[in-house]
Amino acid sequence: MRSRDTNGAPGALIRVSLGRRRALAWALMPAAQLLVPGAWAQAARIASARVWPAQEYTRLILESTAPLAWQVLALKDPERIVLDLDGIDVGPEIAGLAQRVHPGDPHLAGIRYGRKSPTVLRLVLDLKNEVVAQAFALKPVAEFGHRLVLDLIPATPPDPLMALLDADRAAPGPPSVETRPRESAPARRDAARRITVAIDPGHGGEDSGAIGRRGTYEKHVALAISRKLKAILDGDATVRPVLTRDDDYFVPLATRVQKARRAQADLLVSIHADAFREPRARGSSVFALSENGATSAAARWLAQKENDADLIGGVNLDVRDPVLARTLLDLSQAAQINDSMKAGRHVLQELAEVNALHKREVEQAGFAVLKAPDVPSILIETAFISNPDEELKLRDPRHQARYAESIADGIKRYFSRNPPLARG
Repeated sequence: MRSRDTNGAPGALIRVSLGRRRALAWALMPAAQLLVPGAWAQAARIASARVWPAQEYTRLILESTAPLAWQVLALKDPERIVLDLDGIDVGPEIAGLAQRVHPGDPHLAGIRYGRKSPTVLRLVLDLKNEVVAQAFALKPVAEFGHRLVLDLIPATPPDPLMALLDADRAAPGPPSVETRPRESAPARRDAARRITVAIDPGHGGEDSGAIGRRGTYEKHVALAISRKLKAILDGDATVRPVLTRDDDYFVPLATRVQKARRAQADLLVSIHADAFREPRARGSSVFALSENGATSAAARWLAQKENDADLIGGVNLDVRDPVLARTLLDLSQAAQINDSMKAGRHVLQELAEVNALHKREVEQAGFAVLKAPDVPSILIETAFISNPDEELKLRDPRHQARYAESIADGIKRYFSRNPPLARG
């Protein structure tokens, strides 16, 4: 299989399977460059190399000063992914790759390198399990140069809904028949209906989000508050919280939406920490989706900035789910937006107890992460990471816990007044 990368050239999509000894995919170059092998890559050098491990996938990123010419092979016995780079010398970034592999990486065991030929540098990625390898190129954006991305995705990806069901099965069961109080069948069904909340820590991996003056990364703050929020909701027997990411790795916006839908979430809560040009800007904000434009210029600007996460984090556009994309674009979301506004008001009211509010009303804009047509969704800017005082609070675990507690209280208030519908 082949996919087309963002530069317009086919990217590599390779499955390492027992019945296949070898698969090969080339990153095609323009015809003029094919006449001179390696001409495209000879002016390039590897400026940096990064490895992002996670249960969902491990990502290797090679950043270069010019586009790279590359080829990918999948080998068996033992399982390996081979990446050949044309016209690249062994610099410190390549030499240090082995040290960047985390011992706990679930998919990648190690990285070796050597010369395949005088002009071709070969990287060998030793695998721990069967994977699907996706390779694609990204054009320069923000502070990043040309990037070659190689994703190692487990052949059987985890299912968020099954993970929730497995957790339910592992939880302590109901009281025995002898001690269980008598109740009607409808009451038993209602008791079994747990509220599922998808908690979405913004940004991650390559996409750091906003950065405070003290070097605080939005992606780290968002994950810390999200983990605390999950821990609080875990303590409520009526709620099942699930994280869209549980570590420092990038999740595309459409995938975040897809995860919430696959988990049959009753609410999606995306956690962020705002930034603005003026360090005086302060306060908490809550946003819902808008079908008819943003409620303010600031909301429009923020939505555009958040929607750019896919460009920065690095998305292989060719393997996105076209059905999901069409669903997000075409379905009417009036009911979802109405419920999102209700949830947002409850959360905003609780946030007012722990922080000043930037806006006293729920704002609306075209946030891509809020576009699940059947899941009420809100985006929370907990505070301004660009404000020195609020950055200090965002760095403080105690204040992180207070933000999480207020969000949890808002979620519970919303569901107490708007109980979710029963499911078939």
